[in-house]
Order: sequence, then C-alpha cells, then structure tokens
Amino acid sequence: MTSNPAENDHLPVYESLVRERGDAVAEARVVAEETQRRIAQVLNWHDTRHLGRASS
Repeated sequence: MTSNPAENDHLPVYESLVRERGDAVAEARVVAEETQRRIAQVLNWHDTRHLGRASS
C-alpha cells in the first residue's frame, strides 16, 4: 500500500484535535530543541572547565 503525499497534507482529525487540545507534537519539538541547546551549553561549559584544569 502506497500513500499519496497529497492525502497526508489534509488530516481533518488531527487538525480538529490540534484546535481542541493544542499541537502536542509542535510543543514537544520546541521543548526538545530547547533541551538540546541547554545540554550543549552545559557540556561545552563542562569541557571548557575541564580543559582549564588540565592546562594548569
């Protein structure tokens, strides 16, 4: 069974749920991206701090 991309563009059930309850997928994506940025900052800070001790 193959899916037609044009059919996937219009998902009335999903659109209705988004209107009623909010777009959980989009919200989860935003939170995941923010978490990735924060983790990257923490790891960069940890690496910088660790490298500073090694060169002392």
